[in-house]
Amino acid sequence: MRAFYITEPHSHELRELHEPKAADGEVLLKTRLIGFCGTDLSTFCGKNPLVSYPRIPGHEIAATIVARGSGVPEHFVTGADVTVYPNTSCGICASCRRGRTNACKNNQTLGVQRDGALCDYFTIRWEKVCFGSGLSLRELSAVEPLAVGFHAVERSRVKPSDTVAVLGCGMVGLGAIAAAERKGARVVAIDLDDKKLALARQAGAQNVINSRTANLRDALGELTSGLGPDVVIEAVGSVQTYRLAVEIVAHTGRVTYIGWTDEPVAYETKLFVHKELDILGSRNYLNEFGPVIEMLSKGQFPVEQMISETVPMERAGDALRRWSESRQSFTKILVEVNP
Repeated sequence: MRAFYITEPHSHELRELHEPKAADGEVLLKTRLIGFCGTDLSTFCGKNPLVSYPRIPGHEIAATIVARGSGVPEHFVTGADVTVYPNTSCGICASCRRGRTNACKNNQTLGVQRDGALCDYFTIRWEKVCFGSGLSLRELSAVEPLAVGFHAVERSRVKPSDTVAVLGCGMVGLGAIAAAERKGARVVAIDLDDKKLALARQAGAQNVINSRTANLRDALGELTSGLGPDVVIEAVGSVQTYRLAVEIVAHTGRVTYIGWTDEPVAYETKLFVHKELDILGSRNYLNEFGPVIEMLSKGQFPVEQMISETVPMERAGDALRRWSESRQSFTKILVEVNP
């Protein structure tokens, strides 16, 4: 079978591997679609400290069940289209003991600490397989990144009276926008690209601000009567947006970081105390696949409009290269493995 490897920064190749077989408790899956995310781009650019090379990427997955090993429940039938929880949890670290397995200290994510699903076939424990309730393959591939945004909204304790500003309108940011709107909050989407802001409106943002062409602080002041947003969700992962989040949030507001940067961030720390802020990190997801699938099954999120392009497996490396050279030009790249 074919497998796509990032062999070292800015290098890639297709390799031939033996097709795996489902062991006890495992399901054999045929990969149909893989979505590229910022983590994959960081790996390609050599800026992901969690990755060793060579590595098969791929954790935003749409797949089809091919076979099941012994001990797998009978409803895992051949031909069913599914998505996958790509993370692991050890059960013994502090996060796992608190029931927050999404932040497991010893987590092994597909495509990051272990090889991912950008290959013709792969095996996974049956407990990690999630049925799609009639979703299309493209919708299934969107469940994982949207769930990251949904979890950030849960971490932010968003309520209907809140004004929520989301920095960054990539797929994860759009997930946060959709989740906050579903909570009844007023959502302000902030990005540098008008096309992405148009997508943010479709995802549920009531207001949008292009921070390249508008004065962000003035615009937020007008929308919040000078108070600032109650919640700021950072979904970019840059030094500038990390600082900006604590600067624009209201006094006693909440800042939730999804993105992260490999560069040190210098803060005006008096803002933490003077504003008495809640500063939160958000990692992965807990129970958010279900709400995302429900939203998608009702046609309440414009998945098709979010897809920048779909490429065959043979062009996956070229897509990563072009994305690295023009990051604002893409919202979501899909790799078609087995049409």
